[in-house]
Amino acid sequence: MYQENVIIRCRNCGTKNRLPSNRLQEKPRCGKCRALLAINDFTDRPVPITDHTFNDEVISHPGVVLIDCWAPWCGPCRIISPLVEQLASEYAGRLKVGKLNVDENPLIASQYAIQGIPTLLLFKDGQLVDRLVGALPRPEIERHLTSVL
Repeated sequence: MYQENVIIRCRNCGTKNRLPSNRLQEKPRCGKCRALLAINDFTDRPVPITDHTFNDEVISHPGVVLIDCWAPWCGPCRIISPLVEQLASEYAGRLKVGKLNVDENPLIASQYAIQGIPTLLLFKDGQLVDRLVGALPRPEIERHLTSVL
């Protein structure tokens, strides 16, 4: 039977740790420095964000969060989706990445005045610090990311 693994970067030493998803409840430790891993903060995949989870996942998060505001019918959203997945993997441990379906979550889309999609929202310590609208190229997105990180 196939066991899905999750990559979690250690906040203490930066080491990427591969864990079976069924062991996440066991308070895992870093394989290098033995520090407790913050399993809810950083994963190597975007986490789904909803109107109900937004405060816990984004506003209460200590650090940088990138939210991809998208819709399933949006062509440009589908174009940048693989890029958002890559960013989640490559910046794991330094950045939390989430995806917000604006059709299913109108409260947050309205609260942050999402008028065009895809829209990428950058939060730092719960505060909106940057907004990128459209299917921008990777270097442009990374330029904004590095200015916040």
